[in-house]
Amino acid sequence: MNLFTALRAAWPATQTDTAILTDIGLAYTWQDLDRATAMLANLLGSLKLHGTDGRPPVVAAHVDKSVEALMLYLATLRAGCAFLPLNPAYRADELNYFVNDARPAVLVCRPADQEWVIPLAAHGHVEHLFTLGADRTGSLLAHAAHQDDQHEPATRQAGDLAAILYTSGTTGRSKGAMLSHHNLWSNARTLLSLWDWRQDDCLLHALPIFHIHGLFVACHCALLSGTPMRWLGAFDPASVLREITATQGPRASIFMGVPTMYVRLLHDAGLTSQATQHMRLFVSGSAPMLTATHEAFAQRTGQTILERYGMSETGMLCSNPCRTSEGPRVPGSVGRPLPGVGLRIVDEDGEVLPAQAIGQVEVQGANVFGGYLGMPDKTAEAFTPDGWFRTGDVGHIDGHGYVHLSGRAKDLIITGGFNVYPAEVEALIDKQPGVVESAVIGVPHPDFGEGVVAVIVAAPGQLLQESELITNLKDTIAGFKVPKRIFTVPDLPRNAMGKVQKNLLRQSFQHTFQ
Repeated sequence: MNLFTALRAAWPATQTDTAILTDIGLAYTWQDLDRATAMLANLLGSLKLHGTDGRPPVVAAHVDKSVEALMLYLATLRAGCAFLPLNPAYRADELNYFVNDARPAVLVCRPADQEWVIPLAAHGHVEHLFTLGADRTGSLLAHAAHQDDQHEPATRQAGDLAAILYTSGTTGRSKGAMLSHHNLWSNARTLLSLWDWRQDDCLLHALPIFHIHGLFVACHCALLSGTPMRWLGAFDPASVLREITATQGPRASIFMGVPTMYVRLLHDAGLTSQATQHMRLFVSGSAPMLTATHEAFAQRTGQTILERYGMSETGMLCSNPCRTSEGPRVPGSVGRPLPGVGLRIVDEDGEVLPAQAIGQVEVQGANVFGGYLGMPDKTAEAFTPDGWFRTGDVGHIDGHGYVHLSGRAKDLIITGGFNVYPAEVEALIDKQPGVVESAVIGVPHPDFGEGVVAVIVAAPGQLLQESELITNLKDTIAGFKVPKRIFTVPDLPRNAMGKVQKNLLRQSFQHTFQ
């Protein structure tokens, strides 16, 4: 099966209907998507590309968000190649690593970056370099314009490579997760059913498309259901609210974002129940959401955010209920495992733990990737002998089957022989008056091995006393869990998807007790 063929089969019979409406007034029909992806696929086919190690040729995109960049992804699938999306914020050293690791046959970059990318591409033996600008400029579209607008999608098997997504690489080398056509299709099909995607839905797309959330979860759901998208080139609260309330063209009904986006929306006075009255579903993922954010959004809009859990290696794994008949959406929980997804909590010896017990999260299912590119040892380490994927996350399942994440296993703090799960301490700190958010880390300590440290962001105008916060915490949790030091910073460091980069915090505060 070719994922593109499955996506296109769901597109409306009326090809002249709007498929994507951009924030600058450009409207693309389903016919436009079909013709443009055919031309781009024909261009790729004309290049006689070569794959590596039995895998299909890789097309890497280091470009800004645009509808044409989405078309390039679809055309890559259509041509039977594998797609590698890369954060356009990456600079030369970072891009050089990905090019030499993935060995793409085609690299597409921004026109403004071409000068410094040319020697990098040559060193990485890239066969073809094209440019693509967010304003529809560049050599890629110029070359594709001469191609035929009809194309028969390449035949692919379900297990064939469709995409490579690189992990964040906060520890060691970044790893390329290899995802098949079936991995991506099965996950999207499950989400369509679980989230009650309807023919009259319209997705407001404000996420980047170099990541699983924006490219796969968001775009796949819209394309596989044949529903239109309202397209933002970048997230901006005012733009989101303008698109939510717009009556011209397809009316937005679904929004997907990361917690940071919801926090910023809450800062806009225009976020009201009236503004969101036509919205059916707000989804959050890619990073944990504070309970306070969840509750504030519900109070302002009357809408309860649906939180879910996924990874680059697996797609979506868990979701809070979409239908009220299936239970509440629980703040602080990522919901129940998706249909077809197996999820278990195990101890350090691999023994399955009962409900409420905290341990390491392992999963299996058709959505789970096949392995890491060029890293057989890392792949072997990532899977248990009986085939379950070790996510590296820590959490528990409550009595209602909801999954609660406590953080990453690598973030576990062992102080004086006792285990401290940062999420538990962070939840208590975040409830303290004047605290906006917190991050709890472990840093070297001469007596305890690791000392617990909290890094907090204070509300505007609030002067928080470290000693007072520590005293308050001592009244609620065991002494070994209480931070020995609490530092206040203007903001917590985050990656492009809003996840707090605790590795950077550990570096900044590593000498606290030395």
